[in-house]
Amino acid sequence: MAEVFLAWVMITVLVLEAAVVMGGFPVTLKLERSIPLPSHELELSRVRERDRLRHGRLLQSSGGVVDFQVQGTYDPFLVGLYYTKLQLGSPPREFYVQIDTGSDVLWIGCNSCNGCPEYSGLQIQLNLYDPGSSSTASLVSCSDQRCSAGAPSSDSGCSGQSNQCSYTFQYGDGSGTSGYYVADLLHFNSIFEGAMTSNSTAPIMFGCSVLQTGDLTKSDRAVDGIFGFGQQGLSVISQLSSQGITPKVFSHCLKGNNGGGGILVFGEILEPNIVYTPLVPSQPHYNLDLVSISVGGQVLSIDPSVFATSNNQGTIVDSGTTLAYLADEAYDAFVNAITNTVSQTVRPVLSKGNQCYLITSSVTYIFPQVSLNFAGGASMILNPQDYLVQQNSIGGAAVWCIGFQKIQGQGITILGDLVLKDKIFVYDLANQRIGWTNYDCSTSVNVSANANTGRTEFVNAGQISNDGSSWDQLRSMRALLPHMFALAGLLFS
Repeated sequence: MAEVFLAWVMITVLVLEAAVVMGGFPVTLKLERSIPLPSHELELSRVRERDRLRHGRLLQSSGGVVDFQVQGTYDPFLVGLYYTKLQLGSPPREFYVQIDTGSDVLWIGCNSCNGCPEYSGLQIQLNLYDPGSSSTASLVSCSDQRCSAGAPSSDSGCSGQSNQCSYTFQYGDGSGTSGYYVADLLHFNSIFEGAMTSNSTAPIMFGCSVLQTGDLTKSDRAVDGIFGFGQQGLSVISQLSSQGITPKVFSHCLKGNNGGGGILVFGEILEPNIVYTPLVPSQPHYNLDLVSISVGGQVLSIDPSVFATSNNQGTIVDSGTTLAYLADEAYDAFVNAITNTVSQTVRPVLSKGNQCYLITSSVTYIFPQVSLNFAGGASMILNPQDYLVQQNSIGGAAVWCIGFQKIQGQGITILGDLVLKDKIFVYDLANQRIGWTNYDCSTSVNVSANANTGRTEFVNAGQISNDGSSWDQLRSMRALLPHMFALAGLLFS
């Protein structure tokens, strides 16, 4: 009877619902944020489904270093996203926004919003932006050149009566947001002359959301808005660099363990081991030219054309995706190579197309390194924790599953937070390249703020906040983590 019960438990906790992708892949990715509810099972299928909906979402249509504090974690069983805090308006108000390199526009829920959540499962205080309460706010008219700059990122439009520049973001999962563009002051910390800091402001244009539908209305996933880090002219990094406030480069280092967090700066993190590869030109996202994949030092037999960039395939760096996704035609070769490498040491378990393993020792010493090889000779080294996700424990054996998923019938490869964590990433827009290296993101970094002045600043970034409340929120999240671990233990016991 005990054996039957154990088998039933194994089946129950390992079942992973297969994700189904309907229709073609759009040119712009979905924004995603989520934290599991206590009443829901914590399993990869939920995260995979959230990412699938993100991929189905359709968005139609240099002075010093700027430092932002990062909160959140890649862990799909805890938070499943990274976010930061902004200050907007006069007097300044705080807003928590997801860090998303897969979109361009910064938008915030506004005071007249219909469907905006009132509280968040992330244990953060949600706020609504009120342009009428800010002495420096102004509406963006249809005749403003900045209105047309928003067209590539959204369905932009104008009201004939108010002459007000508006937008609509439509999402493939049936959710969406719409509103109008405003201009107001962004407050931030600039770093000059080593560790010296100063409070600075700059006018920026961003979205004021008055309607949210679908998943955007759910409180358990709620933040105040989305911080788009794309290349288009309406992204904040583009706006600040065009004003000469920051260099046209930003960097992040997302911490994977011990509660997450990390570093986000408008500037170039300097580290000797960073390798660079060119961005694929004329793409709406951060597309890279992936050439091959190696598992345990052996290059997989995959036709390089599988990774070629086109309208419906290519490799994208996207911090708004929790897991990682591999082109359909490359996925089986990747999983089979890993399974064949470890099959003599661990017990493979296949559950509805998702490959998992029962492990009694550390994955570090069992599973091979994976290398993603890009144009120009740059390789991204993935340790086992960069492509595996731990599920639970059964009878003393830990269950680890392949964190890479596939989009059925699609040739898209997406490097989400599972891969991006524990690495420095530099988005050098001025030189159209992206660089990275494995790094302990709990330590400080040196940053160049060379904005065509011939001067390079070296600073210890990631330790600055506008006030103590950010650290208070971080401590609150850390205090919450043991309860979440206990909840996971109950669900999987």
